[in-house]
Amino acid sequence: MEHSCYLFLLLLGFKWCAFAQQVTGMPGFAEECMWRNGSRVCSDPCSSYTVLDQPWRSTSYGKGTNCDSDKRGWYRFVGLGGERMPESCVPIYRCNTDAPMWLNGSHPIQNAGIVTRVACAHWNENCCLWSTTVQVKACVGGYYVYKLEGTPVCSLTYCTDPNYTESPCAQCGVDEECQLVNGVWGCSCSQGFNNSDISSLEPQLECGANEIKVSLQKCILNQLGFQDVVMYLKDDRCAGFEEQKNATVVSVVTPTQGGWCGTQLTKNGTHAIYSNTLYLGNGTVIRGDEVKINFQCSYPLDMEISLATAIQPIVSSINISVGGSGLFTVKMALYRDSNYTSPYEGSMAVLSTEANLYVGVMVTSGDMSRFVLLLDSCYATPTKNATGSLKYFIIQNSCPNTRDSTILVPENGVASEAKFSLQVFRFVGNHNLVYLHCQCRLCDIHTEQCRPHCSGGESRRAAAAETGYVLRLGPVVQRGSEYLAGAASSHASLGAWMIALASAVLVFFLHPFA
Repeated sequence: MEHSCYLFLLLLGFKWCAFAQQVTGMPGFAEECMWRNGSRVCSDPCSSYTVLDQPWRSTSYGKGTNCDSDKRGWYRFVGLGGERMPESCVPIYRCNTDAPMWLNGSHPIQNAGIVTRVACAHWNENCCLWSTTVQVKACVGGYYVYKLEGTPVCSLTYCTDPNYTESPCAQCGVDEECQLVNGVWGCSCSQGFNNSDISSLEPQLECGANEIKVSLQKCILNQLGFQDVVMYLKDDRCAGFEEQKNATVVSVVTPTQGGWCGTQLTKNGTHAIYSNTLYLGNGTVIRGDEVKINFQCSYPLDMEISLATAIQPIVSSINISVGGSGLFTVKMALYRDSNYTSPYEGSMAVLSTEANLYVGVMVTSGDMSRFVLLLDSCYATPTKNATGSLKYFIIQNSCPNTRDSTILVPENGVASEAKFSLQVFRFVGNHNLVYLHCQCRLCDIHTEQCRPHCSGGESRRAAAAETGYVLRLGPVVQRGSEYLAGAASSHASLGAWMIALASAVLVFFLHPFA
């Protein structure tokens, strides 16, 4: 069989004996073999490849001009953009190209060797208008390598699936090794690992935007004598669990929020600090000292984080749906200073006449890789009614009102957040309150001119149609205004009335028939 394979190579110039080797179980199965200087040379593509780590290969990335016509040879995709090709049709104008390429077939299982698949390019409402052959191999460690033969035309790009971002063994600890168990690759305890010093117990801490996770390797815990591991935080309702993707890790999770799971929040001038204690036991009964591990996550204060750490911030929130790109959450809040890290709290913002009001608008969820936040207009009204006739424009056609020298717009149409500030005011007449309204939208940086070019208060781009989403916020009150004086008087009257009522009730109970 081996000689017939050589003959086949010599006559046709074909480089692969993998199928014959798979059938006969010969050594070197799934290697690439070729003749060089009269000798047959084989190599494993899992150990000889070129890395492609561009995040714009992700199917979530927008339009671009990339072309992969020069990609010839064995490649491995790595990084946050995804580590394998998508197995379903990708919409056009994705992956930084016009016609994205996807794998028309499933990826091979472990030990399947080198398989042949078809890569399709989507264009002109045809998911496979162009196609080419791709060879794929599943490697030890759970990743894939691809032999690419360029692209049929330009602009075509090999895409990656952002939902597949790491191999099954990428998170193996120093005490673990990647092993094949029941046909599946995963992390298992190393045979030679030995540790009996409990003082060396160091959990892995992940400080995320929405949650904090503390993890311990079961291999280490078993060596320390913990056979029936029990893990929990200050609030024992937040207990440990085994990771779904890695059964050799035990984790405990708390939301990034003070009060949950016993987590304490403290703030200084620059950071928000969340702290808690991890308790570790062996079974449900404790004898001797309980193991306690203190941990904390520190977050630099910015516009969004400071809002999340505030108590009853003055904030407005809306959801924006963009066809084909998902759901986005946009929030607007009032801040005390130009750092946008100290939100106003309570039911209203009370400012002195000379003070400046700082307004921050931000996208807090959604993939913003192809969008920026644009404020088309912002204006003030003396009531909650945004359509009333009395308005004072702060931003119009994305540009600041030049008649008001106190208005500053340091950021708009360039990122996932926008900011503006102005000196506090009140409307002429019997008006004490000010409400803010901002019309915003997500601007596609690949198809639109998003950055405002303001000259003399007029934007060079065409005025946006009234199709944006409106955020409403307030009220803002000047300190010493008649509204506050009236509110204080009302509270005083209510307090006196409640005291009188309480006295009457007390008298009645003491002298019911007087």
